[in-house]
Amino acid sequence: MRENKVVCRELDCGNPVSVSRGHLIEDGRGGVRLLRCSGDESSIRQCDIRRGRPGFCDGEYYHHVTCSESVRLVDGAGLCSGRVEVKSNQSWASVCEADFDRQDAEVVCRDVGCGAPAALQGGLYGEGEGQTWDKEFQCKGKESLLLDCDTSDRKHNTCLPGNAVGLTCSEPDDVRLVGGGSRCAGGVEWYYQGEWRTVGADDWDVAAVVCRQLGCGSTVSALPGNTTRGVGVYCDGDESALRECRRRYYLLPGLTVICSDLLVQPDIFLTDPMGGVSRGHQGPEMFRGYNFTITCSTQPHYPGGSFLLTFTGSNRTQTQPAVNHSAAFLFPAADDSHQGNYICVYDNYVFSHNFSSESELLSLTITASPLPAFIIRHVVVLLILLTSIITSYLYYKPTRRQKRVNRVSSMDLYVNAMEMVSLSSRSEAGPGEERAAQGTE
Repeated sequence: MRENKVVCRELDCGNPVSVSRGHLIEDGRGGVRLLRCSGDESSIRQCDIRRGRPGFCDGEYYHHVTCSESVRLVDGAGLCSGRVEVKSNQSWASVCEADFDRQDAEVVCRDVGCGAPAALQGGLYGEGEGQTWDKEFQCKGKESLLLDCDTSDRKHNTCLPGNAVGLTCSEPDDVRLVGGGSRCAGGVEWYYQGEWRTVGADDWDVAAVVCRQLGCGSTVSALPGNTTRGVGVYCDGDESALRECRRRYYLLPGLTVICSDLLVQPDIFLTDPMGGVSRGHQGPEMFRGYNFTITCSTQPHYPGGSFLLTFTGSNRTQTQPAVNHSAAFLFPAADDSHQGNYICVYDNYVFSHNFSSESELLSLTITASPLPAFIIRHVVVLLILLTSIITSYLYYKPTRRQKRVNRVSSMDLYVNAMEMVSLSSRSEAGPGEERAAQGTE
């Protein structure tokens, strides 16, 4: 990519976006071999060229580079960071921060072959010496090229010093580690010319660049793999991404890399069984006298390991083995000595190395309870008993009432039946018999 950067600069184009290669013999071209460019040259002629017979080129391939046509990032740490400049009337102009937003940044990062925007700040990479872009971009964020975005006249008449847009994009998602159970361990693969290919290398410099690009810390181990198929790569070790390294067009063993940030960050949270915790401005607040539990957990990537709960500002630590990828630390009664910051540290021995990962900080404050703890406990017990009594009463009361209703209903039916029998007897009997029947009733 250093040579590519010089080529794009010499052609007055933007940043190098992608590279490929083609066969020299098929189109009848000859070639020369570039030994090295520093990346700062204004012309490819200033780079070191291997002297030899005309048309000499290792591997009989020519190099093809695609540059961003109308936008570039300059004075940054790599290809994906720098001051935003756009091409205007055959010259390059800086963009004012007031005329640039997140959607514009998404298109610029895509146009220069990088990932999503990571930082956007005026004056981050200097002011530049040229003119200032006199338009305002109206990108929707989905465009492939900055030239596809609409523009409008600037709403601001001036661009104050220190407001030239500095943009940092994430590195392209074209490198991965496979087969290691973690995104930070495994065989190196590179998405090259439309497919994932094994990376062949034989040194730690390539591994260092891979760990840096993936955000996985430093290199712990770099071992040759089993395969000899793939793309040969050579790095100096200070590149920000694998695409800035040099390609070797001969076979090398595949590279297996283990990075220091192998373990994911564990979680830490506080629970209490009696409702003695509340949420304050600085974090959870715990009432004095209440018991509480701090739980450490992690995602199930590797079995085993242990959790170390550290209390910052003191030498107190507790250690428990990870059971089902978690551990619970019980504190029987909170007092002022428990106030402070807690961190979970997950330790595990994987791939013949010790790894560790820290959680975020849990800041705990101890406060006075509205009521003494023993009163609260007695009230809780009384409430539980009262709830049990009410539940039992509500359960049994409908049963007794239903029985009483059943008995009343049966008596009513019996009385009605007897009245019907009495009326029937009166209608069939004479006056004397009727008076006798009434006496019987």
